[in-house]
Amino acid sequence: MRKIFGFCVALGLLLPGVAVAAEDYPNKPVRLIVSVPPGGPADTLARLVGPHLSKYLGQILVIDNRGGANGIIAYDMGARAPADGYTLLQVAAGVVINPSLYKNVPYDPIRDFAPISLGVTVPNILIVHPSVAAKSVQELLGVIKSKQGAFAFASAGNGTSGHLALELFRLSSKTQFVHVPYKGGGPALAETMAGQVQALFSIALAATPQVKAGKVRALAISSAQRSPVAPELPTIAESGFPGFEVIGWFGWLAPAQTPAAVIAKLNKGFVQTLDLPEVKGRLQSMSTVPAGGTAQSFGGFMRSERDKWAKVIKAANIRIQ
Repeated sequence: MRKIFGFCVALGLLLPGVAVAAEDYPNKPVRLIVSVPPGGPADTLARLVGPHLSKYLGQILVIDNRGGANGIIAYDMGARAPADGYTLLQVAAGVVINPSLYKNVPYDPIRDFAPISLGVTVPNILIVHPSVAAKSVQELLGVIKSKQGAFAFASAGNGTSGHLALELFRLSSKTQFVHVPYKGGGPALAETMAGQVQALFSIALAATPQVKAGKVRALAISSAQRSPVAPELPTIAESGFPGFEVIGWFGWLAPAQTPAAVIAKLNKGFVQTLDLPEVKGRLQSMSTVPAGGTAQSFGGFMRSERDKWAKVIKAANIRIQ
């Protein structure tokens, strides 16, 4: 009984200290690890949000770009950081997809992180070269079948959002075509515009200007519902494939075991920032959709994305060495 009493007294002395620490957070600069090099949509998101979050926290937010290995370098750093709220991580969808694509990924996307907030979602647009005689998804299926497996789909590379989209499309439509992976979305889009390949799932940010210029034709969007990014485009789901949804996304995590009060404060800061008119307008101009939401909903979303893509990757037999 004396041991139990002593433990309770000690716990009572410790808990007020934890509460004070959470209330005082932050009292020094906060580092945000970004899983890509400077430049591009992901880095732009961090630098757009950064000043507003700094103002909310009352401390400098330091952007630390750590690109490479499809984000694995940054994600491993984030997982190993102290769980004190002073190292945060901006992640892309690859954080939950990598363990199904690569052997020996050094982190667990669910166990090793505490979700803070979903940031933005990024739909893919299914585009074709103007020479393809299709103005709808169903017409495209007819063209693909007529080519008897010779129809060529580009992607930005193995394991990218566009690659997974075309593999889900292949499985859903039960059609066969050639996958031509490129080293990035830029080359894949350029080759589609040149007619070297016939179709591509391209991120909306890159595809939209080329659609408006008439260099490619847009058939559908990959989000579950019609998107404000291109409201005139039907979804692939409403084009004959119920349940089809592929979105890229970015969000924010902290190391596992970060105090709940710290997570709550960070969630409020990120969500308020995303709702600022100037931030929302800039993100929409980049063909992204501001998201936000609770830390709990982001955690559930991450688990569903992990499970969904693990099944697709296994069925399509995708493996990256």
